[in-house]
Amino acid sequence: MKRTWEVVRSVFLWGLSWLHFLITVPVLIGLAAFLDPRKHDWLQRGLCRRIAFFSGAKVKVETSPGFDAQRTCFFMVNHVNLLDPFILYCAIPQLVRGWELESHFRIPIYGWLMKCFGNVPVADVRGPKELKRLWRLTREAIHSGVSLIIFPEASRTRDGHLGDFEQGGFRLAQQLGVPIVPVSLVGSFHHFRTGDWILRPTTITVHLHETIETAGLKKEDLPALQQRIRREIAGPVEAWLKAQ
Repeated sequence: MKRTWEVVRSVFLWGLSWLHFLITVPVLIGLAAFLDPRKHDWLQRGLCRRIAFFSGAKVKVETSPGFDAQRTCFFMVNHVNLLDPFILYCAIPQLVRGWELESHFRIPIYGWLMKCFGNVPVADVRGPKELKRLWRLTREAIHSGVSLIIFPEASRTRDGHLGDFEQGGFRLAQQLGVPIVPVSLVGSFHHFRTGDWILRPTTITVHLHETIETAGLKKEDLPALQQRIRREIAGPVEAWLKAQ
């Protein structure tokens, strides 16, 4: 009986979400064709808040006293499901875009929209040419005052726990002197799990940890930085998993 109710509820929530998405996205596409996306950032945030709401998620934000909302930075986040970017856009109090696989930019309509909004393409296969382009586009975004969301696991969790981190984002942070904010998504694994389509209404807590400086760090400092940020992100996530 419980499973039947979850299926019926999920069908309704997905239907509501897609209807809203199909109505709102053409408006954003039209605006992006003529205006700088920064001019209608409030509309994009409204879209994300409604996507969260229609999917059954209540978004709560916990901010560390050491978080500096005025600093352009890298937000490094645990990756749970396809809704993560929308949830994060509800919670992060500044203009933010993200690293996104280049293959996503080839998806009809969606890819064009992501390009207009200024997401940074990350090549699926990264040779010297692709890494140089990633470095350049990342630097341009940061210098223009746009913070970037990076999922250092580079893939979505299958069991709720954090996977291994890739080093690319940390290397660029060190080279460009960009501060890093660890972010923990807690509750997303209950809400919507990769490999399953069931939506379970719940509260998702976004923990914005303290801003960590990278200016002056050397290449040999990166392993310790990576471990520190992984511990920060994993703390609330693991505590939630143990409580379930």
